[in-house]
Amino acid sequence: MSSTWNEFEARPVIGICARTAPVTVQGLDMTVSLALQAHVDMLATAGCTPLLVPLLPGAEDLVPRLDGLLLPGGPDLDPELYGQPQHSRTWCGSTAADRVELTLLRAALDAGRPVLAICRGMQVLNVLSGGTLHQHLPEVVDHDGHCPQTATFTLGWNRLNLQPGSLAAAAYGTDVPTVACHHHQGVDRVGAGLSVTARASDGVIEAIEATGHPFVLGVQWEAGQDSDSRLHRALADAAGRTRQRPSTPGESDGIADEQPVSGRTRRAAAPTRTG
Repeated sequence: MSSTWNEFEARPVIGICARTAPVTVQGLDMTVSLALQAHVDMLATAGCTPLLVPLLPGAEDLVPRLDGLLLPGGPDLDPELYGQPQHSRTWCGSTAADRVELTLLRAALDAGRPVLAICRGMQVLNVLSGGTLHQHLPEVVDHDGHCPQTATFTLGWNRLNLQPGSLAAAAYGTDVPTVACHHHQGVDRVGAGLSVTARASDGVIEAIEATGHPFVLGVQWEAGQDSDSRLHRALADAAGRTRQRPSTPGESDGIADEQPVSGRTRRAAAPTRTG
């Protein structure tokens, strides 16, 4: 029993930012905090302990107990956070939760934790670093291939063009997949300290990563919507290295420490108050 418990304790702990959604269970309507089961299963299979992190004030205090962080897809970010008025097609979730997620991500980066940011998560990473978003991609690329407008939920598909030597290229190796997507927004101006490492054939940014940090990867595609777990394994491997060699408190990660709010700039570590 003790041997099994020791093995469990040795597993890297990966925080997954929770999303909230209305559900009906046995006729009862309720709102729940949840994570995509595929993220949980893929991280567990990779040898990690997934931990659901509700986006409540003070969530950043959990970072010392985490070995890595996964930011999943979700609703659109409040465009006020990157200094723009809201587009008619922008669907926001909770602005308070947006701010908590930005603060949590800032704390994870400052602590040197590895991060995998998926879909909305990549957009959060870009906005935290001072970047902006296209609020409705079909107006930019003249098609809806990234988020097909059909009567039922339909995924789009992109053949990736990965930059050699990038984190995503290292995860996929020579077998670069065609990936699923479902996002109507995307990165416009790239944030400070981030580099573009993949684009779709129409030029839409598909991957970004942080310079000067061992593992911070943002991908626009829906990693977790198929059986390919290589990005989750890459996060797990990076978290394992973090667990063996803890970062120094206050360690710099090379990403801008400022976040735009309402067209101004403020410190993300002290907020006023998810594609």
